[in-house]
Amino acid sequence: MPIHEKSLIRKEDLRRQEHLVLEGVDVSGDWSTFIGARVLTDYNERLQDEIAALPGGENIHRCWQCGSCTNACTVNAINPDFNPRYWIYLIRLGMEQELLRDKEIIWQCVSCHKCTYACPRDVVPEGVMKATAQWLELKGHVPTNPSMAFDEEFSAQVFATGRIEEGRLLRRFFRRTGQPLAQPWLVAIVRGLVARLPVGLLARLGLAALVHPRTPRWGRVRRVVHDYVETQNTRRRAALGLGPASKETAP
Repeated sequence: MPIHEKSLIRKEDLRRQEHLVLEGVDVSGDWSTFIGARVLTDYNERLQDEIAALPGGENIHRCWQCGSCTNACTVNAINPDFNPRYWIYLIRLGMEQELLRDKEIIWQCVSCHKCTYACPRDVVPEGVMKATAQWLELKGHVPTNPSMAFDEEFSAQVFATGRIEEGRLLRRFFRRTGQPLAQPWLVAIVRGLVARLPVGLLARLGLAALVHPRTPRWGRVRRVVHDYVETQNTRRRAALGLGPASKETAP
């Protein structure tokens, strides 16, 4: 799977002599451009298997590097550094060090699924991006980002009560991410609801925020969900060579 595009060569790896004369021939500028040698210090031959063990990464082995995913990518059209094809290439070769150099932008995937529709091999590149993002977090290469924090708070509430109470979810999310509760957009929404919704419905919403109602007979389902989540988390961490988590999200 060779990479030929100059755009995929990092600028710091290009060596260009502005003034160079060899045996009387001026080869300055582009004529003297070379690619610096790369030394891999942490080659990971299990990298593809680790990504494949996470949800969404199961079909990464099917990729034949056609580039349809990157060509269709919404984010790539705005930020050329966001390149699913290139990252899949790195993963399949086990080039972990190179992959980590882009760890701050892999999270930019917006799940538009254009890449998935364009892929001729059913790789599901969107799923691979999400699996890679989860891999980065599980391996400790990046802190928990706001979207992951929201997912965890959302899941924790479903596990606990079998339903979502939006006010409680937002309060916990804002507190966890250090954001003020009085967001201008949220204040505007609340004012709009108060002005338009019937008093009875507003009262029920307020009561739900206080008492946190549960789904009837949720206890047994909760135990099943807890066991399933715990089993999946243990399996995925084992596939990545990680021990038991010190603190899992409690269902």
